[in-house]
Amino acid sequence: MRKLLFVTGGVCSSLGKGIAASSIGALMEARGFAVQMVKIDPYLNVDAGTMSPYQHGEVYVTDDGAETDLDLGNYGRFTTAKLSRANSITTGQVYKSVIEKERAGEYLGRTVQVVPHITDEIKQRILAVASNPEVDMTIVEIGGTVGDIESVPFLEACRQLIHEFGKQNAISIHVTLVPSVSGGEIKTKPTQHAVKELQEVGIQPDALILRSTKPLSEGLRHKISLFTNVEEEGVISGYDAPTIYEVPLVFYNQKLDTFLLRKMNVESRHAELGKWETVVQAVTKPNCKVKIAVVGKYMDLHDSYKSIWEALCHGGIAHHAGLEIEKIDSSRLEDPNADLGAVFKDIHGILVPGGFGERGIEGMIRAARYAREHGIPYLGICLGMQIMVIEYARSVLGWQDAHSTEFNKSTPHPVVCLLEEQTKIKNYGGTMRLGAYDAITRPNSFARSAYGTEKISERHRHRYEVNNDARAELEAHHLTVSATTPNGELVEACEWPNHRWSVGVQFHPEFKSRPTSPHPLFREFIKAALSHSES
Repeated sequence: MRKLLFVTGGVCSSLGKGIAASSIGALMEARGFAVQMVKIDPYLNVDAGTMSPYQHGEVYVTDDGAETDLDLGNYGRFTTAKLSRANSITTGQVYKSVIEKERAGEYLGRTVQVVPHITDEIKQRILAVASNPEVDMTIVEIGGTVGDIESVPFLEACRQLIHEFGKQNAISIHVTLVPSVSGGEIKTKPTQHAVKELQEVGIQPDALILRSTKPLSEGLRHKISLFTNVEEEGVISGYDAPTIYEVPLVFYNQKLDTFLLRKMNVESRHAELGKWETVVQAVTKPNCKVKIAVVGKYMDLHDSYKSIWEALCHGGIAHHAGLEIEKIDSSRLEDPNADLGAVFKDIHGILVPGGFGERGIEGMIRAARYAREHGIPYLGICLGMQIMVIEYARSVLGWQDAHSTEFNKSTPHPVVCLLEEQTKIKNYGGTMRLGAYDAITRPNSFARSAYGTEKISERHRHRYEVNNDARAELEAHHLTVSATTPNGELVEACEWPNHRWSVGVQFHPEFKSRPTSPHPLFREFIKAALSHSES
């Protein structure tokens, strides 16, 4: 029978359950097992697509167009699991499905209840992923904190699956906080209470991952083992590491993977962790440094651009380069008196990421112009590419009022406009151009050089595109369209002429970057920035 591993959290949120689950997945893959990952989010939204980045961090998009929680991004970076719509489960999806079945009369007139109907729907969705014959283990992360009312149906479904599959085939891993108070005294009581709450819903954890700032002593782990009824081998110190990519090694050194395999009665295999050791070496002991400015709209919350930060890091790993990232809120640059020379002093590369809404747009345009005029390597992603086109139309074509109809519906020069199929859409959830689409790169372009191939596939999340009515004029003034859809109708990438390195893309390459396999565009962007720093 295939194995299920449930990862829950106690004490408080944002403990790093996603990193813990991803690291366990990485360890199991290092031992040769095929892994799948599932994220359960207890919110009532059907998906993360309509949420502000300040509410729940970035929206991670899968190949099949699902708008999901950012933890799927962690899964994609740490494991090779093929992620799709099925890997993200929300309360909204579950209740929507059950209500639709009730309206269709599928429950034969019975009273519809949380148990068994909601819990059965949850189990069904988990097993739809876990039943894949190519998968050895499915790791299920349950969002939120044990004790939250929203999580109760999911924990009950988890309890039922552990009961039905048996303890050798379905195990529980609980992530908790071990805080320290004034004087540095470490407190175990929050963890004891968190385990007690989990036990009250009928789940005895098999392993504990104890989050703390520093490694925990053997004596403290023994004490927690004693008071939580968890084997001491299964009490793991999940202390802060210099980089999240060291967490698999932290767990491996404490033999977490060996313990979990023993609990599941699975014969242990040799673990091949060389690639993770190489990644950690590149991050913690870089040979050189480069400074990148990211000019965006959502700078107050780090997770708003989670995949961007990680993909930049991966680009650095490719060159054993350390990154110093300067976060610049684009609204700061809208002041005409802002000294861009001072803002971008010692900056070796400028990245403008995606976003929605008018706030900060003029600041992004000023940043793009500075990068173009001063030969600073530039990477524009989604909105960042559209900004690149707007700036070029204003500065080079002389269309001072050029804009996107997203921000100025009556602009005389709409160089960016709504996709034709988007014009009649009224609902916002799941209606953008979403998921993986093919594109054709142009020979002798930065894009072709980076990818090394003509045909590429990348993930999209947008409603607006470069206006084809303006495209001929832009190209006549030497803006390079370096990638298009296979039929040539939509612009997928563009570049400035006679520039050190500039690529704007309509898609989101950050979603496909991994520490062990940096995305080609981020790899080449950092390479260009390093070259600029040397000059």
